[in-house]
Amino acid sequence: MYKILLVEDDRAIAQAICRHVTAWGLQIQAASNFRDIMAEFAAYDPQLVLLDISLPYFNGYHWCQQIRQISKVPIIFISSAADNLNIVLAINQGADDFIAKPFDLTVLTAKIQAALRRAYNFTGQTAVLEHRGALLNISNASLTYQSQRLELSKNDLRILQVLLENQGSVVSRETLMQRLWETNSFIDENTLSVNVARLRKKLDALGLTDFIITKKGLGYLVP
Repeated sequence: MYKILLVEDDRAIAQAICRHVTAWGLQIQAASNFRDIMAEFAAYDPQLVLLDISLPYFNGYHWCQQIRQISKVPIIFISSAADNLNIVLAINQGADDFIAKPFDLTVLTAKIQAALRRAYNFTGQTAVLEHRGALLNISNASLTYQSQRLELSKNDLRILQVLLENQGSVVSRETLMQRLWETNSFIDENTLSVNVARLRKKLDALGLTDFIITKKGLGYLVP
């Protein structure tokens, strides 16, 4: 089932949209943490975003830009500020459609379904993992932090993916080595140490110091 993230601070409008969209067999979640929409985006991993322009803390254009740095999911703006300037600005920021308030819920649902059909006839789900404001996009092997983007090697990606999938837990060196090289053949443990050290330097340069912690005799941890 496709998942939709609704970023709308008017509770009555949000509830009405959620009820109607759910009745059409779609899964939808209304954002609640307007200080950090990207954390909600990463945790929920939606296939479409409904986004208002006027929001607390940061406007919809800001969040549209942030999402576009890591994902190609369809974004539909819903706003009463439907003058030509705002519509053009929304599209230029990366939006796929713009619906003016007030709108008919049936029309909104039809637009959502059309956007999903267009997007997922030729693209798949984008998996994103978030930690400390860093966003790991598994589908394109990139890490984004504070508007900086780091292209990852295959081993960088696998190390970060395993550690972030097990946040707060120690991952053994054996587990990491198995995921990295997918073989039961002997691999020198120093090879793993070299890969982790190289990744740490990249993370430090991005401003993510102490992102990966070594637990001597056990393995590695993302706290």
